[in-house]
Amino acid sequence: MAACIEDYALIGDCQSAALVSRDGSVDWLCWPRFDSDACFAALLGDPSHGRWKIAPTDRDAKITRRYLRDTMVLETTFETSTGCVALIDFMAPGEKSSHLARIVAGVRGSVAMRAELILRFGYGRTTPWVTRTRDKALLAVAGADMAVLRTSVPLRGEDMTTVADFTVSRRERIPFVLSHGPSHLPRPAPLDAEAALAATRRYWRRWSRAGSVSGPYTAQIARSLLIIKALSHAATGGLVAAPTTSLPEQLGGTRNWDYRYGWIRDSSLFLLALMNAGHFGEAKAWALWLHRAVAGDPADMQTMYGLAGERRLLEWEASWLPGYEGARPVRIGNAAHQQFQLDVYGELMDAFHHARQGGLIGDDVWGLQRVLIDHVANVWDQPDEGIWEVRGPPRHFTFSKIMAWVAFDRAVKAVEEFGMDGPVDEWRDLRARIAADVRAHAVNPATGGLQRAYDDPGVDASLLLVADLGFVEPDDPLFVTTVAAVEYELLTADGLVQRYDTGTADDGLPPGEGAFLPCSFWLVSAYARMGRTDEARRLFGRLLELANDLGLLAEEYDPVARRLCGNFPQGFTHVALVSAATHLANPANPALRRGK
Repeated sequence: MAACIEDYALIGDCQSAALVSRDGSVDWLCWPRFDSDACFAALLGDPSHGRWKIAPTDRDAKITRRYLRDTMVLETTFETSTGCVALIDFMAPGEKSSHLARIVAGVRGSVAMRAELILRFGYGRTTPWVTRTRDKALLAVAGADMAVLRTSVPLRGEDMTTVADFTVSRRERIPFVLSHGPSHLPRPAPLDAEAALAATRRYWRRWSRAGSVSGPYTAQIARSLLIIKALSHAATGGLVAAPTTSLPEQLGGTRNWDYRYGWIRDSSLFLLALMNAGHFGEAKAWALWLHRAVAGDPADMQTMYGLAGERRLLEWEASWLPGYEGARPVRIGNAAHQQFQLDVYGELMDAFHHARQGGLIGDDVWGLQRVLIDHVANVWDQPDEGIWEVRGPPRHFTFSKIMAWVAFDRAVKAVEEFGMDGPVDEWRDLRARIAADVRAHAVNPATGGLQRAYDDPGVDASLLLVADLGFVEPDDPLFVTTVAAVEYELLTADGLVQRYDTGTADDGLPPGEGAFLPCSFWLVSAYARMGRTDEARRLFGRLLELANDLGLLAEEYDPVARRLCGNFPQGFTHVALVSAATHLANPANPALRRGK
């Protein structure tokens, strides 16, 4: 059985990423890209579906771990009765091939170790043909995939598993390097693990120190930014929401989705987080990815795309995988890419607005924006599936309407602030019409605050963002009352925020899920904006306690089981953490506001 979600660490090379458990097992890795088939899928099954474990034979070892400072290099330390050993795990950025390197370093005494490699391509379904090469490497091939394991330790086969038993003494360092390549090409060149480790540390430290993070939450912001960087695809500039699929939003439930794609609605938040931290290179790459991905007929715009802008993300089920702790189905692909989600047009216009403010895009993008805004003018009054990608009937979701307002507001600002051409008076009129429509149909007469949809009196946590978007001011009674309704209806016993009430909302799925962590960070930001600073700090501190020992957060938290759940680590959660931390540090700074 896979470890608890919070027991995993992330390593990556900005091509793909791996999850490493506390006990030294790589239980998830997709090669060669984040969204490729997994060759280690024990995370969604058991060891027979693929894993790579290196650990002491002493099962009572005391385990501690950390990231080497300002890097995504993982060091796991095992203290046994006979000595101490460190396992250093990393993936080497910037290489022609993708490599997973593991160095076993003796610290004290002498420690008996065991390595077990179970390669299973195709999400745990395909056992490769394994042979030895003349240079004593292990070559595994199946279909289009090839993996090569190089190490000085003698290897042997046992029950379709490659194993090694060895001992590590003080100051001894034993490298293992697993490399991936297409099976029709020559084998990947050998990687010098020690040289690659030094280069990898320099890569991450150089990137981290190029930023301009400051304030009382520097460590948390810096770690979250490193995670966001690790979820970026260097070749295309795309960003995946998470490196995993089908980690359940409710333990044992069916709300299991593939998050290894780039979401348009994440775009504005990612851009602001990167720009405010001084990482303009990544922000520009993301802005250009957005431009390429959505280019074409705006009627065909999707909520998500593949890492190179792919549009066919067909959803299917890996029926042979039992799922994380039995949570089925295991879904590959995401059918939500075919939904009509009105809010993404506002997110995209907001992202381009900030990119233009930061000098990241040129005037050539404006032509696409003009076509997009013309499309929104024709569809803003239509029902959609909304920000949460519900699989129930389309509705007139309040947040979607407000994001349509954002689309026109940013179009007006493009004319007013940057001299772009367009029928600005028409856009101002449409902006006013949408605002009036929202106030006429989306205000709950019982509470005086915004409700989830025009025909749904419940509340939705996405409404915590409307002041930050500029639709209302933080002290507007409409916003103040909306926040109070969120507190009353959506707070769990632990004081965390649910997205909406799954027991009453018709979202096409069985009720029940954890508290959605980005929403809780949104409440922190709302509190900070409203001047409720003490409450903001208390909630922020509570949320930081939910991160694992390495500072990683998932999509959701189960307040009953007291465990992280959902895909992990979740970029949306970490960017919400960055936003909340910066709002807390300086709530009046207009640069932090999306609607400025």
